[in-house]
Amino acid sequence: MGDTMTDAATAAISRGAIDAIVNAAQNPQAAWPNPVLQCLQIREMKAGPQGGPTRYRIVLSDIDHFSQGMLATQANDVVESGKLKKNSIVRVTSFNSNQVKEKRIVIVLSLEILEEHWPLEKLGNPVQVETRDLVDIKPQPTTISSNGFYGNKPQAAQPQRSAQALPSRPVGTAHANIYPIEALSPYAHKWTIKARCTHKSDIKTWHKQSGEGKLFSVNFLDESGEIRATGFNAECDMLYDIFQEGEVYYISSPCRVQLAKKQFTNLSNDYELTFERDTQVEKAEDPTDVPVNKFAFTSIGDLQSVDKDTTIDTIGVLKEVDEVTQITSKTTSKPYDKRDLTLVDNTGFSVRLTIWGNTATNFDAPPESVLAFKGVKVSDYNGRSLSLLSSGSMTIEPDIDEAYKLKGWYDASGRMDKFTSHASMGSAGAAGGRSDPLKTITRVLEENLGMSENPDYFTVRATIIYVKQDSVSYPACLSDNCNKKVVEMNPGEWRCEKCDKTHPRPEYRYIMSVNVSDHTGQLWLSCFDDVGRMIMGVSADELAVMKENDEKAFSDRFQDATCKTWMFKCRAKMDNYQDQQRVRHQVTGASAVNYVAEGKKLVEMMKVYNLD
Repeated sequence: MGDTMTDAATAAISRGAIDAIVNAAQNPQAAWPNPVLQCLQIREMKAGPQGGPTRYRIVLSDIDHFSQGMLATQANDVVESGKLKKNSIVRVTSFNSNQVKEKRIVIVLSLEILEEHWPLEKLGNPVQVETRDLVDIKPQPTTISSNGFYGNKPQAAQPQRSAQALPSRPVGTAHANIYPIEALSPYAHKWTIKARCTHKSDIKTWHKQSGEGKLFSVNFLDESGEIRATGFNAECDMLYDIFQEGEVYYISSPCRVQLAKKQFTNLSNDYELTFERDTQVEKAEDPTDVPVNKFAFTSIGDLQSVDKDTTIDTIGVLKEVDEVTQITSKTTSKPYDKRDLTLVDNTGFSVRLTIWGNTATNFDAPPESVLAFKGVKVSDYNGRSLSLLSSGSMTIEPDIDEAYKLKGWYDASGRMDKFTSHASMGSAGAAGGRSDPLKTITRVLEENLGMSENPDYFTVRATIIYVKQDSVSYPACLSDNCNKKVVEMNPGEWRCEKCDKTHPRPEYRYIMSVNVSDHTGQLWLSCFDDVGRMIMGVSADELAVMKENDEKAFSDRFQDATCKTWMFKCRAKMDNYQDQQRVRHQVTGASAVNYVAEGKKLVEMMKVYNLD
């Protein structure tokens, strides 16, 4: 049986692929597409002095030859999940071959494990592939070529040579050493990336006692990932007008690779680039093999589960466009133009998104357009709101599947839908880092939450089984930020004692009690206006009109509100009522159940208990 499996694996191997890939003059993937190889060794690379992401070195064999390689971090999961093991047979679906410290290695972007071939030992007796047209220089120790790794014999330490400036490469020469962005690190040199400029900032200047200067930044994208690059002073003058958003360029070293300053970028790459005097930039004649943009969208309905100050991508239909307004910075006293947009999507939620500066003043997208945003910051203002960062970007009617799906949904039914904002769903404590742990009703009662001097906070997933119809709302003052109860003095005269004003009518606001249940018990919750609107589906004003004119519609609203499950964020606090102390459970926010997220939590719980 073992010999049969070994024979099948041997027959599947792409013999000759290693030599063809490593020695390909250009485009190694075209030299041997999707080769089937054996992984002879896997080893985690030691982090350099500057830290950085976890990387793995591998050795790939085609039975005749072997070559050292490196997994791009986007493929780390195959190792960390245990799928890729020593002697696995793999199909390498995306890769490149590059020279690092005078060695040729294979950069693996993605691969598939061929589980039908599972030999327990190395196939054949491969020898290290010979590389052609390489300068015979002994490598200095790096995190990629270290002594003791497969195929390397321990050598005596070589004396370090003094660093010399790399010669600049004339524009127009063949780009044979194309690196994927994901493979760039401070230890790589003599590299070229082919990438699309997805964002270019304005030129920024600074004035300090130590001097003054200017800078700009651009974001680059290729199939493997994204990276930010910055040009200062002379490089800013030299390169700013060259880069245009949407165009594809070759960027060649010397160009410094360093740890990213996360406060200045919305990209996930742990490294960033700094242009140098001899950095070479050339516009690519064929941009078709570079993606236009890359998004990792968070739906509007899922924003409540996203932490404050997180940077995300989102997409939605433009529902409302406000006029441009101007605010003055408290720190710099400079004026800034801003414009608020309201976005909706098929989760049934809406969100306010703020754009700034020229993006705000030049905004001309018509309502009902689909907008995709990359690099927006999540705020807990009004529950959840978004702000487009200066390093972010906006695309109107993007040519992507998500945009077509949203457009189809909106044209079919979304245009007539009512949307829920996140205004009722943020809590002040959340901004301060307070956690609202998910609990069952029985645990809330057994743990005596709210019985101490300070309030307790928790989240409960429960179904509404009853809504009290009496005293479901109260007449409130119409003045901004008041909401105090008003008293009818005469027909058409409603008096607010706090504001010392009389209004022709009140605004009714919810102050309702609901009985909720989960699989462990029942609990009474107190809800205010924003949550009441979510539960009832109409405003308290509309419900008051129903009560006066249509008793059946009024009763049906309460019936429709029951048997629906919500995620309730609650505060438990001791309260005095008719000279008796009791714990009051007040809802501070509510949201519809995200069944996808809840399902994932259950899966994680099953893993903890080793349940299959």
